[in-house]
This record gives sequence, C-alpha cells and structure tokens, in this order.
Amino acid sequence: MERAKRKKKWSVKEADQHYSISRWGGGYFGVNNKGHLCVYPNRKSTGPTIDMMEVIEEIKQQNISFPSVIRFHDILRSQVKLINKTFRDVIEEASFRGQYMGVYPIKVNQMREVVEEIVDAGNAYNFGLEAGSKAELLSVLALNENHQSLTVLNGYKDEEYLRLAMLGRKLNRKMIVVIEQFSELKTLIKISKEMKVEPLIGVRAKLSVKGAGKWADSGGEHAKFGLTISEILKIVQILKEEGLLASLVLFHFHIGSQVTDIRTIKEAITEGGRIYAKLCQLGVPLEFFDVGGGLGVDYDGSRSTAESSMNYTMKEYAQDIVYNLKQICDVEEVEHPNIVSESGRAITAIHSCVVTNVYDRVEISYTDYPTTKKAGEHLLVSNMRELTKDLNINNVLQIAQDAQNVKAEALNAFRLGVIGLEERAKIETLYWEIFKDIQMYLKKSDTIPDDLKNIDDLLATQYLCNFSIFQSAPDAWAIGQLLPIVPINRLNEEPTEICSLVDITCDSDGKVKQYIGENSPVSTIRMHKLKESEDYYIGIFMTGAYQDVMGDNHNLFGRLNEVHVFCDDDDPTDFYIEEVIPGTSAETVLASMQYSPQALASTIKKEIDKQIKRGKISPREGVRLCDFYESCLRGYTYLK
Repeated sequence: MERAKRKKKWSVKEADQHYSISRWGGGYFGVNNKGHLCVYPNRKSTGPTIDMMEVIEEIKQQNISFPSVIRFHDILRSQVKLINKTFRDVIEEASFRGQYMGVYPIKVNQMREVVEEIVDAGNAYNFGLEAGSKAELLSVLALNENHQSLTVLNGYKDEEYLRLAMLGRKLNRKMIVVIEQFSELKTLIKISKEMKVEPLIGVRAKLSVKGAGKWADSGGEHAKFGLTISEILKIVQILKEEGLLASLVLFHFHIGSQVTDIRTIKEAITEGGRIYAKLCQLGVPLEFFDVGGGLGVDYDGSRSTAESSMNYTMKEYAQDIVYNLKQICDVEEVEHPNIVSESGRAITAIHSCVVTNVYDRVEISYTDYPTTKKAGEHLLVSNMRELTKDLNINNVLQIAQDAQNVKAEALNAFRLGVIGLEERAKIETLYWEIFKDIQMYLKKSDTIPDDLKNIDDLLATQYLCNFSIFQSAPDAWAIGQLLPIVPINRLNEEPTEICSLVDITCDSDGKVKQYIGENSPVSTIRMHKLKESEDYYIGIFMTGAYQDVMGDNHNLFGRLNEVHVFCDDDDPTDFYIEEVIPGTSAETVLASMQYSPQALASTIKKEIDKQIKRGKISPREGVRLCDFYESCLRGYTYLK
C-alpha cells in the first residue's frame, strides 16, 4: 500500500531532485512533461528546448549505433561567453584597470571540432589558446589566427618546440613562452637571436600554496613544474644582461585542476599577487597575470569541498581574483595587469555526454530456481526453508545472521561432497528470497540495524551497459571521478530497480563504482525496470573535459560514434544534427595494434576454403561466412 502511494506522488520534479539534475546541470538540463531529459541551450527553460529522446530517435533514423558521444555545441559556446562576460563584468564593477585575456588549454579536449568552436565563440573576446606539448603547439599555431589573443606555451620544451614558438612570433602572433625549467631560457634566447625575432616570455612560479582536491600536488614547493623565487630573479638578471627584459611580459602559476575550496584560490592570488608586484617594482614590465587552471566543475551539484564539487561559483572565483589582485597592486603602487586564466574544464565539461543503451541485466540475487520440498532433503535445505517461514519485521537481524550461517555451512558441505548441486541451488535461492523479504521489511521500518545497512548493495542488480568505462569515462575508473548518470526517458515514472552499472569489457574494474547521493556518493543508483523489446537509454554526463581524449582501447573497444547537435529555434524539434563522426571500426583498432585486417581476412578465407574442399561447408555458405567476417572487421566495436 505504501509503495502504491509512493508511485502516485512521483513526478518529473521529484526525478529532477533525485538525480540532482538542476544542481549539476548549470541551467542547461531539465526534465519535460513527457519525462524526457532535455537541454536548454540558452540556460532558459522558456527558450529553445531540445528533447534528448528526439535526438536519440534521429540518431537511430540515421543508422548511427549506440553508444554515442553527443556534443551540444551551443553549451560549449555559451560557456566560452559566460567566463568572458563574468570576468568583464567583475572587472568593470571593481574598477580594475586591466583586461581579461583568457586562454583555453587544449589538453582538456584537443578534438578539432571542440577547439574550433571555442576559438570561434571566443573571437569577439580575444580569447586565446594554450598548448603544453609540441603536437598541441602545431595545432594552436594554425588555429589561433586572432593576432590580439594570446597563445600561452607551457610544458617541457626542446629546441624544435621553441623554434615553432618563434615561427609564431614571425607571424605576428602573441606567442608567450612560459619558462618552467631554468634551462629553457638559454635555448630560447639563442633561437630568437638566430631567427631575428623578439620573444615574448613568461615565468611560472612555484607557490608555497598547494591546491585542494585530487590535483593538489600540481602546486606547492615540490610541484613538477615551475621556478623558485631565486630562479626567477636569476632569469630577470640574465634578461637584463641580454637586453631582453622588455620581453618578460607574463607571470604565471598553477595550483591544480578542479580546485574545490575558494580559500585555496584566495591564498594563491595573495601570494602570486605579491610576487607579481615585487617583480614590477624591480623594473620588470609585466603585462599579464596568469592564474592558470583550477576553476572547478560541480559534478555532483553539492557545492561543497568534496572532490567532485567546489564551494564557489564562477562569479565568486572571478571576484576573488580581481578584487584581491587589485588590492595588492594598489597597496604596492604597481599597474593592474591583464588577467589570464586557463579554465578548460569549466568550459568543456558540461557540453558533452555519452549515451548508451542497457544491453541486459545481471541479477545477483537469483530466485527463480524451484525450491519445492522433497522427501529426504538435507537438513541444511530444511533449515533455510524454515527461516523463510519464521521471518517477520521484529526478527530481521536474527534471521539474516542465521541465513548467513546456514549458507556458509552449506558451502562447506558442498566442498566435502555432502550435498549436491541441486541442494546447493535450493539453499542459495532460499537465502536470496530471505534477504529480499528483509529488504521489503526494512523499507517500512524507522530504524535499520547496522549489519543490514548495506542490504541494497547486496541485492543490487547489475545493468550491463553497452560501453567501455576505460574508453568513455576513464577518470571514473582511474581516479574515482564522480560523473552524473541519468536515464534519458521514463523520468515521470518512479525508478524502483536498485542497481549498479557495469560495462561490456572483460574486466572486473569495468563498472561505475559511485553515483551522486543525497549527501555523499553512494554505490548504487535507482533505475527503471527494463521492459521487453524496449530500449532503455542512460546518459553519462559532463564528459567533455579529459574523458574525450584520455580513453584507451582496452579490450579493443574503440572511440565512440560522435554526434554534434546545434540549436535551431526555427526547427520543430529546436535542433539539428550538424555532423556525425563515425567511431572506430574493428579493423582500425586492430591495425593500431599491428594487425593487418587484410591478412586476417585472407587467413579466415583460406580456412573456410579448406572446409569447403572437405565438404564441411558449402561454397555458397563459405562466401557468406567470408562476407560476414569482413563485415565485422569494418563494423563498430560495440554491441549491436
């Protein structure tokens, strides 16, 4: 009766609260009256609305297989505009005399379509790019054609890297080489003189302040990158001697990605601001103050210092940078610099999601085996059956403990050959029936014994999802990154299946281990019961930062099909699919592992021909089997 009442109360509003959609969605996601997850490209529920089920249906009509990455490019463009407008508004309200000159660090997502969209959306703001490797530099050198925007060059640098940077200076680009290791300066000076071009130089300082969160070790005195104060002063001296002090234009520090606590940012700005001001007082003509990355993303919507959240907004982040830096500069009587940030995660994370279908379910607590009593059955079977009869709301803990004891005794008896397979199957079936009944009793109870608090985890069904966590959500596997997961439809129905999500790799780690909970991460998620002959789609959200480019080919599952969606208010559906990028085929993945798809196909054909000659396979069937094998080589690596 209680369950029936619960279903009547369920609504799309409750679904929004249960999956924390409004909290992590940044105004871009919601639930419509059909119970479908939807996208608000303009962050307004009254504006254009993209129904994700309509996107899925169009993807299916175009014969694009799932799983697929879906990019909402309007969200990407909106985030670029948001960070620029936020900083500009704060700078104006603070009467700060510098400008905001942000750059996008392409390591966060190097996909050409993503970088091009960011460059285009940021052009009006002179929003630039950052590179941290030679290959990244090759791309940003070609893509950042705006001569007013910055190109910031970080990472370890060899002579070829520095020559490429000076090529950019020859093209009149604002290519700022950030010196992160003292040895880089000598090579840069030599190359700039050879190429007869004036370099633009930055220095990266090792602050004493350490970050907060998973990447805290990016900052602090033992950080991998950066210069000590004595090294920075030595660089200033060398540049003076070389007549290149005017080239030193940027001061930089970085305290780590996904900084969770605003206090860490304040401390870093205070220390970095003092260093900047003291360098200016020494006659260093610095123009830019680069605060690096760190602007967080609220993956779980808790707005806390949890590792997958942050306790501040983008506006509060900008305010702490601008106001603290202004105060230091005014006290030290130095010019206000132009502020640079490298906030890639905040720009890209939310625009991309992985949509996959649930392929099957794996029920751990299987209870469909017949347990009818038979004459002369073993005492252990009888004892477990009696426990099912004795169970009531007042003795759940005692019965649970007794059932566990009987199960353990039965396992020992089976190992010794005392009971057989049928008896073991009955005992296990009765055991799971007992715990399912206990679970129902506990739903009606005000208190749950400590020993039974994990009963939902014990009985959770596994939903087998058609994707590889190692390819599409590697941070969730490698560092425990919490990613929002939501059903795409049926959100107007109560989700009653307590489950966990596992992928299709042959790896015990191929599963999502934590989900957004009410107050902290939990190990299970509520989904809807699967329906016969009806696809059930779920979305793994906020995968646009790092997940797109860090995935591997574990089990030879390749890159996903990719669908680019744009808003179109004039279209009946409010969207159109602008581009589809096919995922990796089996032959491409195999070729990357030094296999020759042609040789593989040839080998199979020879084997089939042998069987045809022996009369085991007909010629017609042989041709069909060869075609099938070659078709699989050309096909998608995921399940159909």
